[in-house]
Amino acid sequence: MQRCPWCEGFDLYREYHDTEWGVPLRDDQALFELINLEGAQAGLSWSTVLKKRETYRAAFDQFDPEKIARYDEHKVAELLANPGIVRNRLKVAATIGNAKAFLALQASGQRFGNLVWQFVDGQPLQHQRRSMSEVPAQTAESDAMSKALKKAGFKFVGSTICYAFMQASGMVNDHLLSCHRHAPLAHNC
Repeated sequence: MQRCPWCEGFDLYREYHDTEWGVPLRDDQALFELINLEGAQAGLSWSTVLKKRETYRAAFDQFDPEKIARYDEHKVAELLANPGIVRNRLKVAATIGNAKAFLALQASGQRFGNLVWQFVDGQPLQHQRRSMSEVPAQTAESDAMSKALKKAGFKFVGSTICYAFMQASGMVNDHLLSCHRHAPLAHNC
């Protein structure tokens, strides 16, 4: 079975590739978790964050935005002492701020999923990439998403992070044509 070359290395990475990466995700809370994990990845490899994902979920109350928005300095200190997450004060603060931005969107009557999916007109973009060298780090769509998220108050949502988020959440199908996951995801939109 042929896979995208980036997922080789360990079982958890291959499992993530085969079952989650590129599968359209529309649940608001799951998308909220993913945008924050992608932000935590900034400057690191996705494998680092993926290995810590379960600890992240426990540390951040299963990414419940209402709970996270109420975190105080005591909770921040607890998080910064947790070796199971990336202990970066700016990234922790961004997750708390992102929870507040997420709740503000909801309070205004807007769903997070609708906000982010609008940049692909609600349907996954189907790419026909033959090699990893064809996969961009950012696109016009990720630029627009980044700008909108920043305007809404989100942090650690630069265009490169937004494009990785779009790939992971299935907004774009960037599995290579040779990958066993490309065709099923192209036909399962």
